[in-house]
Amino acid sequence: MVKTASSPSSSPVTITISSGGKGSGARSMGLTSPVPRASISNNPNSPLSCKGNRASSGGIRTSSGGRYCSMSKDDTTEEINSEFVSYTVHIPPTPDHHSISDSQTSIPEDVRNMIKPDRSFISGTIFTGGFNSVTRGHVIDCSMERPEPVKSTLACGMKGCDEKAIQGKCECGFRICGECYLDCLANGEGHCPGCKEPYKGASEDESEDEPSSEAEDQALPLPSMADSKLDKRLSLVKSFKAQNHPPDFDHTRWLFETKGTYGYGNAVWPKDGYGAGSGANGFEHPPDFFEKRKRPLTRKIGVSAAILSPYRLLIAMRLVALGLFLTWRIRHPNREAIWLWGMSITCELWFAFSWLLDQLPKLCPVNRVTNLSVLKERFESPNLRNPKGRSDLPGIDVFVSTADPEKEPPLVTANTILSILAVDYPVEKVACYLSDDGGSLLTFEALAETASFSRFWVPFCRKHNIEPRNPEAYFAQKRNFLKNKVRLDFVRERRRVKREYDEFKVRINSLPDSIRRRSGAYNAHEELRLKKKQMEMGGNPSEPTNVPKATWMSDGSHWPGTWASAERDHSRGDHAGIIQAMLAPPNAEPVFGAEADGENLIDTTEVDIRLPMLVYVSREKRPGYDHNKKAGAMNALVRTSAIMSNGPFILNLDCDHYIYNSLALREGMCFMLDRGGDRICYVQFPQRFEGIDPNDRYANHNTVFFDVSMRALDGLQGPMYVGTGCIFRRTALYGFSPPRATEHRGWFGRKKIKLFLRKPKLAKKEDDDAALPITGNFNDDDDGFDIESLLLPKRFGNSSSLAASIPIAEYQGRLLQELQGKGSHGRPAGSLAVPREPLDAATVAEAISVISCFYEDKTEWGKRVGWIYGSVTEDVVTGYRMHNRGWRSIYCVTKRDAFRGTAPINLTDRLHQVLRWATGSVEIFFSRNNALFASPRMKFLQRVAYFNVGMYPFTSLFLIVYCILPAVSLFSGQFIVQSLDITFLIFLLAITLTLCLLSVLEIKWSGITLHDWWRNEQFWLIGGTSAHPAAVLQGLLKVIAGVDISFTLTSKSATPEDGDDEFADLYVVKWSFLMVPPITIMMVNLIAIAVGATRTLYSPFPQWSKLVGGVFFSFWVLCHLYPFAKGLMGRRGKVPTIVFVWSGLLSIIISLLWVYISPPSGRQDYMNFHFP
Repeated sequence: MVKTASSPSSSPVTITISSGGKGSGARSMGLTSPVPRASISNNPNSPLSCKGNRASSGGIRTSSGGRYCSMSKDDTTEEINSEFVSYTVHIPPTPDHHSISDSQTSIPEDVRNMIKPDRSFISGTIFTGGFNSVTRGHVIDCSMERPEPVKSTLACGMKGCDEKAIQGKCECGFRICGECYLDCLANGEGHCPGCKEPYKGASEDESEDEPSSEAEDQALPLPSMADSKLDKRLSLVKSFKAQNHPPDFDHTRWLFETKGTYGYGNAVWPKDGYGAGSGANGFEHPPDFFEKRKRPLTRKIGVSAAILSPYRLLIAMRLVALGLFLTWRIRHPNREAIWLWGMSITCELWFAFSWLLDQLPKLCPVNRVTNLSVLKERFESPNLRNPKGRSDLPGIDVFVSTADPEKEPPLVTANTILSILAVDYPVEKVACYLSDDGGSLLTFEALAETASFSRFWVPFCRKHNIEPRNPEAYFAQKRNFLKNKVRLDFVRERRRVKREYDEFKVRINSLPDSIRRRSGAYNAHEELRLKKKQMEMGGNPSEPTNVPKATWMSDGSHWPGTWASAERDHSRGDHAGIIQAMLAPPNAEPVFGAEADGENLIDTTEVDIRLPMLVYVSREKRPGYDHNKKAGAMNALVRTSAIMSNGPFILNLDCDHYIYNSLALREGMCFMLDRGGDRICYVQFPQRFEGIDPNDRYANHNTVFFDVSMRALDGLQGPMYVGTGCIFRRTALYGFSPPRATEHRGWFGRKKIKLFLRKPKLAKKEDDDAALPITGNFNDDDDGFDIESLLLPKRFGNSSSLAASIPIAEYQGRLLQELQGKGSHGRPAGSLAVPREPLDAATVAEAISVISCFYEDKTEWGKRVGWIYGSVTEDVVTGYRMHNRGWRSIYCVTKRDAFRGTAPINLTDRLHQVLRWATGSVEIFFSRNNALFASPRMKFLQRVAYFNVGMYPFTSLFLIVYCILPAVSLFSGQFIVQSLDITFLIFLLAITLTLCLLSVLEIKWSGITLHDWWRNEQFWLIGGTSAHPAAVLQGLLKVIAGVDISFTLTSKSATPEDGDDEFADLYVVKWSFLMVPPITIMMVNLIAIAVGATRTLYSPFPQWSKLVGGVFFSFWVLCHLYPFAKGLMGRRGKVPTIVFVWSGLLSIIISLLWVYISPPSGRQDYMNFHFP
């Protein structure tokens, strides 16, 4: 763990770096001095500029042994030692790497030159650490980093510059480019960096070069208009851009000699072609540049009134019909079977209440569209503040979570990572983090292979605009891949990349065997070595040696994570924290590739070959600590990313959900960066699935929820968070309040009170509220700091780097100043168009400390900060907390699906998935997250929606009773009403017709199909009679008896090989106790139909009305359970025997109980036994 000396408990920290592998004995690396990472801008006027200048690190000392490197500051800077930490780098020997002899202690010059911070060191080092252990950095040979090209002899000699040098500036011959020369004149007092002598004629050169540089910074020059004939009425005016130039500077002559123009002016504007147009003299009126920049990025499109008005009217009509029907039912009881009437009316009252809770939030559905051209114009076009046109978009950190490589195949995760690396978003603004909660070496090496293959795949996608950018999904498409492809080299390069991807799949699929064979060989080698040592010491060679069965990395060192055979400190719940940057942060400027040759599969001379930062993270786990499953892993990623990249926005994806639309991130950012976007906590995308059977037997697409309910919630305060495919605002995850909120008071929240929460003196804050600690220029002494900034260590932990990153993330996530009103805090345009600070070892070491198992102790992580703990559905609770603080969310439905994933098509897996969701809802109902306790900042209908989330599992108790009632009616010969009265039939018809019409209108405004609606109805009853009752039981056990609930990870389907059945899992029957209630209901209803029909046929006074009523409702139940019955049959009709045994026993027991309770008419000696 790394602690800064400024904290009270600070202490010097040692980072131990071990280098493994052959041939690395003389390798030694230095660590960069840690610098405060609180600045994102080099502009001194920026609100994020640090006070004072940074102290630079001093020289590097190397010991005579060559295996220790320490870095310290000069003696003159010891007085500010509180901002720095000293590091010691130790490279111990490994099994294949012995210590260096004394004769090899001298360090050659080329090795000495290696002792400098660079990206290859960071991306080639695995950083580990945790409880009672030092932070270690294991240097490995990294094949993902390309060697730096040799600097051209004609390039500039200044470090970090490769521009073309100009000759004759100094007699010593030191090569320097024009820009570095001007920097030396401005900052170096005119001295040559080579000979340290002053430049001759520096003053003359400065006066000549400065105007050109000044004009170049102001606006991009347009092509010359010298060939165009200007109108005589146009007059030349003196430029206002060179006010600081000497009086003798002739700006007009400079414009002519440099073939420049005055820029974007209103005197003359060239058409396309610059003077070759058909207008008068080839010119036209200048366009209005700011008109497009001020256009909104998004638009809200309401549902047509021709659909929405009848829809709302039908809801009211059905509500009235339900009220009249229930009133009639209560006033007309069945005196002959009062118990049957009582059970039925109770269930019907609950169903009416449940329907009302589900229907009320659907009153205001909306649709939204984005304008990506305005986004590009506003944030990626040259302007006065950003003359080079660098991207001014904020950064996005993408989180991918996985836990078990056996249930979540590494190839699926690798394809998801590749789709993220190839996303259409500024490369330097994207960082991808993979959370491996299992600490598996298989996942680690699969990610390394993915990083290597991405160097071919990502440029190929950018060059040919490939969609989707998941290689498995792209190459598996059945359509013509030549559509819309115009480049001549596309077919050849596609064939090469396809062949490379096939080899990549072979390498990924062979990793388990490779790791097992490698570990076995190393373990055997270690065992032989110990036996040899035992014999040398005179021991008995027959005695067994205690050699741990370790898992070994490819460089011959122990894997610090989970081993195949669990050992102490190397098991699934007991291992160190691990971080490795597989791909280092890219440069700020584009890097173009080379022509196709033996090493390059494709021609990338016109393609940016940079790759986003890719980081592997496995948080520390120790016995005795509650690691809080996925929510804890996501919070560890939040802290790690805050220190390493600190993107103001976060996208989280499951390992099987890949980016299907490369523009998805831009679509989401349109909402975050538009006017009013500072109140949006997250943008939720719908979940779309692949690999579902064509009939969607178990409603896996879930379109009714994603296209009906979520669109309707978007018209209120926003959709719920559903666990994946969501872009978060980082400050909202930190538990802070929005800048503005509205309190809804009075009946149904009709009275609204505006709140401005960034002004704590004027606004009243709730218990769950936290204002941002920094509201303005946080370098001010007192004015910018809120009193709550003193509570940051209590809320976020003792990491000073994490606390310093919070105001930076808030600033980067602000809207542009031109979109904010008076008195609001925005950021100036171009403030994010600056290079990111380089990643150094001290930063990674600090990131290691925040993923330790004890970091969250006595903090508010999981309580109010980050993903919320205490529920298996942490996603719903996390979104609820944000809405409860006054934030709103957005539902972004793109024309092309944003993300696609997989869903379990097996019946048992699907039921267990629904069981987990329903159990989480029961936990929410019995917790403080119940919407009954929501704050006034949540809208009334939004409360109803969240309350329904916690209530819907309890409907299953009434649903099971209601599904049994038809069978009971047929067994007893009674019905829920005394007779099929015409009033009862009219009410029943009205309720059914209004329900059907409502469904038709929902289909019209949501875009779903009738088939989707029917499948949803069927699985509602299947889940309501199987998973939901079990969830209620488990939830009650947890609340009453404190029984903890554990769930197995949902298995992700692997990619089927050629010739395999894509839907093989659909026909696999796996026994589960959840199958017993639905099977029992089916068998009881079938037996009841037979009994009722037989009784009626052979009765002297048949009551056909009661038989029809009972058979009708039994048939209704059986139609809904038909997919379940079909799933039990499997492919060949094979059903586990235990299913029939349990169902038969329960049916017999229920039948006997009924015969005992209501014996048949006739003689009453059925309980007596008579022997012959």
